[in-house]
Amino acid sequence: MDWKLELVAVPVSNVDRAKAFYTEKVGLHADHDRQVNEKLRFVQLTPPGSACSIYIGTGLTQMKPGSVEGLQMVVADIEKAHEELAGRGVDVSPIADLSWGRFVYFSDPDGNKWAVQEVPKRN
Repeated sequence: MDWKLELVAVPVSNVDRAKAFYTEKVGLHADHDRQVNEKLRFVQLTPPGSACSIYIGTGLTQMKPGSVEGLQMVVADIEKAHEELAGRGVDVSPIADLSWGRFVYFSDPDGNKWAVQEVPKRN
């Protein structure tokens, strides 16, 4: 049996601001945006090519906005990823070359922390 991780909560303080950041600056696709009732809004966003999405909204989690660390996306070309993020206005770190991959880092407007990794080629 497969066990697939497909949806991860990201707590934010302003849903519209976060949705704009993730779609316009990071480049995620907005899959769903549903205002279920006055206390419940669900927004699902997916990185291009990913089987896993994130969700933001209101009434969905008790986590504090900005409390998530360690979210990671994997890309084939870290230079291109850095260029795309910086070009869309994301405050992205310089490229870090580590023995287990090449990384750039950024945070969303609430301070949720992301890493983008280019996995080293296997010999």
